[in-house]
Amino acid sequence: MDAALDLFRPDDPDFAADPYPAFAELRALGRVHRYEPTPQYLVPGHADVSALLRDRRLGRTYLHRFGHEEFGRTPPPAAHEPFHTLNDHGLLDLEAPDHTRIRRLVTKAFTPRTVQRLEPVVRKLAAELVGDLVAAGGGDLVAAVAEPLPVAVIAEMLGVPEADRPLLRPWSADICGMYELHPSEETARRAVRASLEFSAYLRELIAERRGAPGDDLVSALILAHEEEDRLSEQEMISTCVLLLNAGHEATVNTTANGWRTLFHHPRQLAALRADPALLPTALEELMRFDTPLQLFERWVLDDIEIDGTLVPRGSELALLFGSANRDGARFENPDELDLARPDNPHISFGAGIHYCLGAPLARLELAASFGELLRRAPGLRLVREPEWKPGFVIRGLKELLVEV
Repeated sequence: MDAALDLFRPDDPDFAADPYPAFAELRALGRVHRYEPTPQYLVPGHADVSALLRDRRLGRTYLHRFGHEEFGRTPPPAAHEPFHTLNDHGLLDLEAPDHTRIRRLVTKAFTPRTVQRLEPVVRKLAAELVGDLVAAGGGDLVAAVAEPLPVAVIAEMLGVPEADRPLLRPWSADICGMYELHPSEETARRAVRASLEFSAYLRELIAERRGAPGDDLVSALILAHEEEDRLSEQEMISTCVLLLNAGHEATVNTTANGWRTLFHHPRQLAALRADPALLPTALEELMRFDTPLQLFERWVLDDIEIDGTLVPRGSELALLFGSANRDGARFENPDELDLARPDNPHISFGAGIHYCLGAPLARLELAASFGELLRRAPGLRLVREPEWKPGFVIRGLKELLVEV
């Protein structure tokens, strides 16, 4: 415990800026560490994280089996209820049978055929955004390319009118603030307000689509609700919010973090510019090297044992994705960026039943934006070292100023 307290400092900006040396020490000290401030059990190794993501003795929620008091947990404050209602009915925080039912439906929107059909739209959007950045001689890569591309794509899938799309990113950012380890009361207030506003907006959109269905996911969810009685309205709302949040937060931060990494590794960047065929493996390596989702939590539904340590029911595990992706027991030279890395089982998209169903779409978006930037801005360079946004769990940059 003392070692974990000394090494794992998620509220320290210096740690959040570069947690990887501390992660290496944490892995060397053991496979599991009790961390009292949260309180959680930290799991830093690739083999353990990968296995536990698939372990059905763990869950993203416990409410399908236990009440709060029965599980030894204090119910969330009543003032936070709008956030928890929205969050707890979303795919990411459900377990079977509700998770199975909803994921089966939503998966239909993310089949390879669907993603392939979206490819011309994604590439056109990427070309327009990169073209504007190049015409301006540079700017903030986050605001100019990284953010608008995935927001536009997922909004297109959901059927959100173009005029309303500027509302989505602020709502998403405020809601995702609650996923940090120590959200402040102000963070909670913003998340509650965003949850109420986003939910009200989607209720109106659902009402419109009931009257005039379109070729979009909201209309498909309504059809399932009315014809098969498989989704409640709250489940529809929560699913749409989750798809927006998960459908762009990771892509935004992977884009910005990835370009920052490339700028810090000029030889690797030069190799990629010289051989664009490296792009598929390069994107996987950038996701491994500096994953935007550093930590994923699981509740212990039944007692488990990790390396001789009993982790009792009612405990919470913090699976350290960033550490697992730098584990020398699984990756050769894990702290070196190798854009041609042939064997790369990173876990940035998770694993098990909660594996990111939008992974094919995320890869398409990343390939489109990185490909356009490599082709049309071969001299792209960093203007100044960027600052990290507050927070550690979802880790990204405030801005990334570049010039062509």
